[in-house]
Amino acid sequence: MTKIHSAAVLGAGTMGSQIAAHLANAGIPVLLLDLDRQTAAAGLNKAKKLTPSPFFTHQVETLISIGGFETDLARLRQVDWIIEAIVEQIDVKRELLAKVETHRSPTTIVSSNTSGISLTSLAENRSNAFRQHWLGTHFFNPPRYLHLLELIPTVDTKTSVIDRISDFASHALGKGIVIAKDTPSFIANRIGIYDVTRILNFFVKGEFTIEEIDAMTGSIMGRTKSATFRTLDIVGIDVLADVALDLTTRLNTEDERLKFKLPLIVEQMVQRGWIGQKSGQGFYKKEIDHEIRKILTLDPSTMLYRKHKTPNLAPLEATKSIDDFRERLRVLFLGNDLVGKFIRATLGQTLLYAANISNEISYSINDIDRAMRWGFGWHLGPFELWDTIGVESILESCDIKETPELIRDLKQTNRIRKFRPGILPPAQPDLQILRRKKEEQPLVKRNDSANLVDLGDGVLAVEFHSKMNTIGQDAIEMLSLGIAEAELNFEALVVGNDDSNFCTGANLTIILTEAQNRHWKEIDLMIKAFQSVVASLRHTTVPVIVSPSGFTLGGGCELSLHGDRLQSASETYMGLVEVKVGLIPAGGGTKELLIRNTSRIPAGAKEPFPYIKHAFELISFAKVSTSALHAKELGFLNDVDGITMNRERLMSDAKLTALELAKKGYQPPQSLHNIKVEGDGVRSALELGIHLAFRAGYISEHDVLIGRKIAKILAGGDLPHSTHVSDQYLLDLEREAFLSLCGETKTQERIAYTLKTGKTLRN
Repeated sequence: MTKIHSAAVLGAGTMGSQIAAHLANAGIPVLLLDLDRQTAAAGLNKAKKLTPSPFFTHQVETLISIGGFETDLARLRQVDWIIEAIVEQIDVKRELLAKVETHRSPTTIVSSNTSGISLTSLAENRSNAFRQHWLGTHFFNPPRYLHLLELIPTVDTKTSVIDRISDFASHALGKGIVIAKDTPSFIANRIGIYDVTRILNFFVKGEFTIEEIDAMTGSIMGRTKSATFRTLDIVGIDVLADVALDLTTRLNTEDERLKFKLPLIVEQMVQRGWIGQKSGQGFYKKEIDHEIRKILTLDPSTMLYRKHKTPNLAPLEATKSIDDFRERLRVLFLGNDLVGKFIRATLGQTLLYAANISNEISYSINDIDRAMRWGFGWHLGPFELWDTIGVESILESCDIKETPELIRDLKQTNRIRKFRPGILPPAQPDLQILRRKKEEQPLVKRNDSANLVDLGDGVLAVEFHSKMNTIGQDAIEMLSLGIAEAELNFEALVVGNDDSNFCTGANLTIILTEAQNRHWKEIDLMIKAFQSVVASLRHTTVPVIVSPSGFTLGGGCELSLHGDRLQSASETYMGLVEVKVGLIPAGGGTKELLIRNTSRIPAGAKEPFPYIKHAFELISFAKVSTSALHAKELGFLNDVDGITMNRERLMSDAKLTALELAKKGYQPPQSLHNIKVEGDGVRSALELGIHLAFRAGYISEHDVLIGRKIAKILAGGDLPHSTHVSDQYLLDLEREAFLSLCGETKTQERIAYTLKTGKTLRN
């Protein structure tokens, strides 16, 4: 299969520039064209300023070159894939595609990022060769962060073209691929906008406030935390209006079109320019009052903003004690109260709609579920929800006059699948292998914080599953057991999970409790145990691959630094952040950054200070990578460490890396007893910088104390000159500093504040 080595994006607007950015993230040279070079440059510059950034690092920006339609279309002959992403007007798109056809090479694929225009209509009057290499590629905004990519082939599209784009997008771009039929708004937007329309039309009845509806349609219902109205503000209320309007004009029957008629309030907000986050106000509005940020909420009856009201819905409070999400949702859905009424009138109707149109818009109900999970952040897709709540329960509670044909057929053939924990079977066998192995066979071992899972082919996995995957005694114990089990019965060990975050560090609640009770011996033993198990990762008789993803902070970062190799998800936010809670990295992180940075000192270099200073800044500034590629730039990942673009393929890639090392005849490295430290010279230089930062008002007295302790460790302790020490010597310095800081009142205040608010206290 011919790979994709280069691409062009036509249109440097919001989507076009960000699609180009993500292609560059994958290492693909991209030609970004617009009306002229100035327009293309403006679009690219706007993308560079977006937060969060569509780019992994500033370096990948250099892979994008710009040009204009009138001057640079001839350059399209050199690219493998052309993506049209201009204004959503069929005549304008057709005119541009006619020009593109005269410049594309015979094997170049051409696609459109249209969010709903018929792909067959767009390719009218194009040659057979063009139509055979033509399809829709609907990215979701923002392309870097949203997993879904809908592919929309036409009857003319070659199967090899579909396979080529699907393979490239899945592996190189990290996308979850769903094949959609060429129908208005395809799959995710068709169902998602229908669901939003139901919610908005219920909202204008006045039975619930904006805050109450967001409380009902957020995480408690298995949706994103931003729920309904915050999400609309982020996406743009004008975007919602445009997509809904498109559906009301393009659907076949009046009955279908009426389903997408938005309430008047949406039109009023668009007319006033209250279109959400990009205009500063939408359903919510941020205000700064005496340097205090306040969130105001729109009152639809007056069209004025009022103070934010904390929702207090008894049914929601009553179900918070139900840990199982599926059972909680079922109870809420069937509740004989206003919340139940709302959920049945919104979610219930959406489930019925999905069943009624499934054959029209998709080739599989599994694809519909994937589209809603990957594109709209639903925890469960519509048909997973049918199984979770119960078919009969939905039909009875929603007072359905006519059962959808699909549901009737499934019931008659006994094909309604029974829902199992986890998600639907992956579209490809190397996706989510950890989840599949857990479903296929018993766990090797388990406790409340971690599992041991046999991945097959002689590879064992340690999977954390505590809240936020924090590290406590249970996790340390299971990691230790995993090392022993791997050395006895396996060829390699992988540490990772299928969660969005790898590990957010130590269990701060335990540390704070022990510190407040002055249980110094218990804290010391805890640190020793963590240091010991992390250090043993480096010296096992089998290779250890650590697979960080998402938040990999504090102890999670330290654990990662001690793997023989890292296989990291592209979206990995890694850093040693202990100073934010008044502590220092004490699981070998400070030691490891010293070793890593001094090992990079060029032969013959006379001044080691800049390299040690870099380690100091990573720790003292609590720097966190914005991607795995950025983590390489910072030094948390080594050049040999791998990066996986598709999060669902991470554990499979880690397993392959582990087997590769094992087959090469793995030998563990020896313990380090000759680490060079610089003594007082480096310590004095670092402390001078700390003093100057304090005098300038950048840091507090407590920051000074923490900084000096970090400087002492990186300098090698109380040494008058440079010498060599062991890794255990540095670990002892870490533990001493950590313990002393636990006894500081200001550190305890920082920990307590972070646990309560999730924010940092700079006292």
